[in-house]
Amino acid sequence: MSLPKVESIREQYEQLECGILSPFAVKARESKGRLREEPKDPVRTDFQRDRDRIIHSKSFRRLKHKTQVFIDPEEDHYRTRLTHTLEVAQIARTIARALRLNEDLTEAIALAHDLGHTPFGHAGEAAIDEVMREFVPGSHFHHSEQSLRVVDVLEKCGEGLNLTFEVRDGILHHSKGDSDLSLDTRGPSTLEGRVVKISDRIAYINHDIDDAIRAGIITEDDLPTDAVAVVGKVLSKRIGAMVEDVIEVGSRGLADGEKRPVIGMSEPFRRTTNQLKDFLFAVVYGKDVRGVADLREASERLKRLFRFYMEHPDQMGGGGWKSGVENTAELARRVCDFVSGMTDRYAQREYERRFANSSYLSSSF
Repeated sequence: MSLPKVESIREQYEQLECGILSPFAVKARESKGRLREEPKDPVRTDFQRDRDRIIHSKSFRRLKHKTQVFIDPEEDHYRTRLTHTLEVAQIARTIARALRLNEDLTEAIALAHDLGHTPFGHAGEAAIDEVMREFVPGSHFHHSEQSLRVVDVLEKCGEGLNLTFEVRDGILHHSKGDSDLSLDTRGPSTLEGRVVKISDRIAYINHDIDDAIRAGIITEDDLPTDAVAVVGKVLSKRIGAMVEDVIEVGSRGLADGEKRPVIGMSEPFRRTTNQLKDFLFAVVYGKDVRGVADLREASERLKRLFRFYMEHPDQMGGGGWKSGVENTAELARRVCDFVSGMTDRYAQREYERRFANSSYLSSSF
């Protein structure tokens, strides 16, 4: 008499997903797969495995020393790129859980979405984009594309992390810049990816306001009155109100079995979110204050470092940089990978080492 086949823990969990997740959620067993096939894990689903690979990656660890908005290591409470990532993941998981979407997939996308971000925040991103064009006209740099390159190519000494299609798709399409999310037509193909995209907006708007208040750039009373009337002044109230609105809008679609739910905000909250975003761009990001102004200075140093490595590729760390470079475009790509992967403090040290006779950033660094 043959005994019934015992399912693995992973298979049991995959079956559980099919029973409790929304019909619109991505089930782990239905993933489109990886770039390279590999044996299944006996315990973890593919999305759980992706999340673990991301957390254990070098690029993830480096996020703790990459700027979000303000440069000021003497103040422990400003956000870094890592704490921003964790806040995005927390918000996204809350929304995904409430809408019965795949929380593991959502978390994996959130944790990886900024792995390709540069030192010195968006100022560093703009600097690398500009200097890339000096050497390769018509090229560009964007952190979402670099994040995908990190997980596909650069991690594990060139092997990449071999993540699933759904996580990679969410990473590539998470970015929204300063656009209105409701006008976005290039969003992720999964609802989980769309949850991360809107959670990224919710996180950075609210924590950047919080950091700007801490820095003395603004006060709570400076926030637009109309926006405060909708979401409130206090950080936790603002985040909570926005998250609940996204859940409410999504739940309406989930209740309709014939219609794919919308991951978005109601009109009052969409308008308020855009108002707060515009307020940050006008009053905080462009203001010539300590921390923000330092970023502009740091970005110029980053461009100078890039040009130095283009002239002296043998000076880049990591080994193998001198071999196999056939043209300027390929060299610029390798320099871009090296410089964009730097932490703030590594870039600072490299600048001081390469240009010892030049004044560097202020002692506040």
